[in-house]
Amino acid sequence: MEENTPLLTNDAVVFGILVGILALVFATSSSSNSFWKKFYRVVPSILLCYFIPAVLNSFGLISGEFSNLYFMASRYLLPTSLVLLTLSIDFKGILKLGPKALIMFLAGTLGIVLGGPMALFVISIVYPDILGGVGPDEIWRGLSTIAGSWIGGGANQTAMLEIFGASPTLFSQMIAVDVLVANVWMAVLLYWAAKPGRIDKLFKANSSAIHELQDKVEKYRESILKIPSMEDTMKILGVGFGITALAHLIADNVAPFIGTNYPQLSDYSLDSTFFWIVVTATTGGLVLSFTKAREMEGAGASRLGSVMLYVLVATIGMQMDLMAIFDNPLYFLIGIIWMFFHVLIMLLVAYLIKAPFFFVAVGSQANVGGAASAPIVASAFNPALAPVGVLMAVLGYAVGTYGALLCGYLLQWVHNGL
Repeated sequence: MEENTPLLTNDAVVFGILVGILALVFATSSSSNSFWKKFYRVVPSILLCYFIPAVLNSFGLISGEFSNLYFMASRYLLPTSLVLLTLSIDFKGILKLGPKALIMFLAGTLGIVLGGPMALFVISIVYPDILGGVGPDEIWRGLSTIAGSWIGGGANQTAMLEIFGASPTLFSQMIAVDVLVANVWMAVLLYWAAKPGRIDKLFKANSSAIHELQDKVEKYRESILKIPSMEDTMKILGVGFGITALAHLIADNVAPFIGTNYPQLSDYSLDSTFFWIVVTATTGGLVLSFTKAREMEGAGASRLGSVMLYVLVATIGMQMDLMAIFDNPLYFLIGIIWMFFHVLIMLLVAYLIKAPFFFVAVGSQANVGGAASAPIVASAFNPALAPVGVLMAVLGYAVGTYGALLCGYLLQWVHNGL
C-alpha cells in the first residue's frame, strides 16, 4: 500500500460509515437523555456531522483524497438537494431581505482581497525568508490560487494557477492551507449558527425580515403537510434527480461551447460545468416554486433535500486533514491571519450597518465555500433559509476572477517589497 493510503478504501464501506455517523448524531441529538441534552446545548449536531469524518480522515481510517464520495455528493446530491430545498421557497420573500445580504457578501470579498496581502506582509516582517522563493516557487503565486478558491471556487482557483504559474509543489501545499483553514472557519460558523441571537444583540441587528421569511415558509409547509406515500416520495426524487440530469446535460454542452467559442467569458466562470449545474438546478427549483410542484413540500421534499445536504456535509468533513497544519506551519499561519482579516472586515461592516449574523455567516461562506457549503451554513440557521445561501454563492462566480486577480497583484506587490 502507498504511504498515505487509508485503512478503508472501498467507497461502499466508507459511505456506510458516513451515513452511520449521521444516524448516530441525529439519534443522540434528539435523545431525551440528560447527558445528550447538555452536550448538544454546547456542540451543534451539524458540527459533529462534519467533524467526526474529519477526525477519521486525519487518523488515516478513511480519506477524501482516495474517495469519489465528495464528487458524487457535490455533483449528484447537491444539485438535487438545491432543487428540493428551493421548490417551496418564497422568492419574493428572499428579495425582501434587502440590500444588507449583498453588502455583507461584498464585504466578505473585500476581506479576502485585502486579507491575503496583509497576512503576507505581517508574516514577512517576522519571517522574511518566506519571500525567498524563486520563479514558480514564489509564495505570492501560490497564495493567489487560495484567493481564487475563496472568492469564486475551484474554477477560479485553477484560473489563478494558470495565470500566475505557481509550481505543482507549491500549489499542492496551498490546497492543504485552503481546505483546512476554510473548513475550520466553516466549523466556527456552524457552531455560532445555533446561537446567532447573542451576536445580533451585540450588533443591535434587526433580523425580523429573516424570521418573517422563515416563519412564512414553515407555515406554508404546515398547511400542506401530509404523510407521504411511496408515490409522493418517488415523485419528489423523480423531480429532483430529473432536474439534476437536465442540469448536467446543459452544463456538459454549454460550458465547453463557451470555453471554445467565448474564452473571454471564462472570467465569469461561465466555462465551468459545476457553475452551470448549480445555476440550472437552482433555477429549476425556483421555477417550480411558482407551480403546483411546490406542494411536494407537504410530502417532505425539503426533508429529503436536507438528507442529501447532510451527506454532503460528511463528505466535506472527510476532505479535512487536521494533521496537515504541521507540514507547513508558516503557510497555515498566513491562511489563519488572512481569514482573520476577512472575518474582521465582515464583522466591522455588519456592526456599522446592523446586519444580522445570518448575513455575516452566509455572506462569508458564499465567498469561502461557494455553492457546495453556503446552503449548509444557511440551513444550519433554518432549513427554510438554504436557498438564500445558494443565491449568494452564485454571486461568487460573477466576481471571483476579478477579485482573485486583484488579490494576486496585491500579493505580488507585497512580495516585491511594496
